[in-house]
Amino acid sequence: MAYDIETKCLHLEQQGETCDKSGAISFPIYQTATFAHLGVGKSTGYDYSRLQNPTREQVEKVVAGLEGGVDAVAFSSGMAAVSAVMELFRPGDQVIVDEDLYGGSVRLFLNISQKNGIEITRVNLCTEPVENYITERTKAVFLETPTNPMMNVIDIRKISESTKKHGILLIVDNTFLSPYFQNPLKLGADIVVHSGTKYLGGHNDTLAGFVVSGTKELAEQMRFTIKTTGAGLAPFDSWLILRGIKTLALRMEKAQANAIRLAHWLQEQPEVVRVIYPGLNEHPGHIIMKQQAGGFGAMLTFEVTSKELVAQILERVKLIQFAESLGGVETLITYPITQTHADVPPEILERNGITDRVLRLSVGIENVDDLICDLEQAFFD
Repeated sequence: MAYDIETKCLHLEQQGETCDKSGAISFPIYQTATFAHLGVGKSTGYDYSRLQNPTREQVEKVVAGLEGGVDAVAFSSGMAAVSAVMELFRPGDQVIVDEDLYGGSVRLFLNISQKNGIEITRVNLCTEPVENYITERTKAVFLETPTNPMMNVIDIRKISESTKKHGILLIVDNTFLSPYFQNPLKLGADIVVHSGTKYLGGHNDTLAGFVVSGTKELAEQMRFTIKTTGAGLAPFDSWLILRGIKTLALRMEKAQANAIRLAHWLQEQPEVVRVIYPGLNEHPGHIIMKQQAGGFGAMLTFEVTSKELVAQILERVKLIQFAESLGGVETLITYPITQTHADVPPEILERNGITDRVLRLSVGIENVDDLICDLEQAFFD
């Protein structure tokens, strides 16, 4: 029976074969490093938790099911997941990446991937045709949509037409929208990456990352990488993500409703220069977002009139917490230029419009009127 995604978040883990036969409603935590065998050539299907663990296997099945993938591999963090994807490439290969990305991904590409001989070509995939940059050495296109932190919306289907034409991979970081609002594989992507720390976990209490593969071949390559590099998600953290996913639908809907209210409130403030949220009709990616996603998410970015006002807001917020990360039940405010994007070269920051007056909000599930009151007292003396 085909369930709606709201039901899948709760019951997908109960469908099909499972290693646990106890009938436990909450999937057990298999807190073990190794597994005993019944004899030579007689295996339970599990050997060593670096290779696979029942709890990790379960969360991988759930995430793969939500994204519509052939397989998902759970890593110890989102950056571990992105790093594993980059192991698909060899020295001399070219990877085209969008200009506006999470600062950790930029740091990886510029300092690790390029050191390993992979050519990284940065392109504004919202405005420039990717076709102009594809060469015989191009192996993949990597993007986020919406982007972090400037909330640009990239047409996944359009990019997919080019990548399929040239036989290269399309890799989409789907962290901001989660599989509840967007499924890039269904739009033509080959690989989907998640920082499971964010919306999938949803409670700011664990780190996790996922790589969801659209083909058996890619799935086998990612399995080999995680087995070899050893960055698999631990059993207890796997269970925390399983627990978080159960409320994914509720959290995403509530946080989005709050984000829409906050975006409109911010637009009315004279000290706010601009509000960047795809749910606003005037956002340049609004129509594309409606075509390829089931919602607009709960991330928004805004720019104020001065650096001094930024400092005032960050010092005076009380309910909203000044912290890195996103996607949890609590509303967080982040200063990209000193936090998430501190290692991004200045020329890239300038080109993307990430100034010392830009703030990013990860909107949580609190009462929205309380959030507005908190911002109001932070803005005004």
